Amino acid sequence: MRHKWLLLRRVSQLSILLLFMLGPLAGIWIIKGSLVSSLTLETVPLTDPYVLLQAMVAGHWPESTALLGAAFVLGFYLLVGGRVYCAWVCPVNMVSDAAHWLRRKLGLKGSGRLSNETRYWLLAAIFIVTGITGALVWELLNPPTLIQRVLFYGGGTAWLVILAVFLFELLMSDHGWCGRLCPMGAFYSLLGLRSLIRVNAAQRQSCDDCMDCFEICPEPQVIRPALKGEAKGLGSVILSPNCTNCGRCIDVCNKEVFRFSTRFGMPDKTVVPRNSKEIAS
Repeated sequence: MRHKWLLLRRVSQLSILLLFMLGPLAGIWIIKGSLVSSLTLETVPLTDPYVLLQAMVAGHWPESTALLGAAFVLGFYLLVGGRVYCAWVCPVNMVSDAAHWLRRKLGLKGSGRLSNETRYWLLAAIFIVTGITGALVWELLNPPTLIQRVLFYGGGTAWLVILAVFLFELLMSDHGWCGRLCPMGAFYSLLGLRSLIRVNAAQRQSCDDCMDCFEICPEPQVIRPALKGEAKGLGSVILSPNCTNCGRCIDVCNKEVFRFSTRFGMPDKTVVPRNSKEIAS
């Protein structure tokens, strides 16, 4: 099924937003709270560890429920990959993908060159400012938080921040916010350093260099070692913590080079025939 993983990601993102909105809009309280902190079915607490850490740096010791909720979230992302949050949960991903789609439709070329390390410097700066001010300053501007605020309560200022992210990625830097600047992405990438679930270029010998995967990937630098590193003795599993496990490369590859596996996955031993004589033999 073409675009299977894209459709599944959209179902995941929209379903999560819907579950949060059912309470305020319809009085059906399956989940109470927000992406920052929530309670599911009056029983299971979930806390964003990134926001929790900011609160602790600001000098506010969290309650035991918040710590338990953060432990649940940490355990999940340590297993499946920290930046799964970016592709499967964060609503800003839909804004970023819309900007990327429109760039391609309009034929916009060129993109601001931002270092992959910029997000980590911004992450460090946020914690420094939080420690100095004793307040969660970043949460006043954090796009995922603002999107939920807009959906629940409206708000012109929040819309301006979301529009700014869209225009930045459309006109200045393709996937620039989500792929180069977002401090949440930087934080969750650190959680995914040793995660189990990975994308595997298991059939990399079938690659025909069409470059579709590089074009669609928000983090194209993570593909090359796994796809083209066989001569250097590199494995076929994408081990970079900045891979979002979004499945875009799986969706667009006509040669079915990519698939999901574990970090211990090995490339298939299938030998692709090079010519008609090999087929005949």
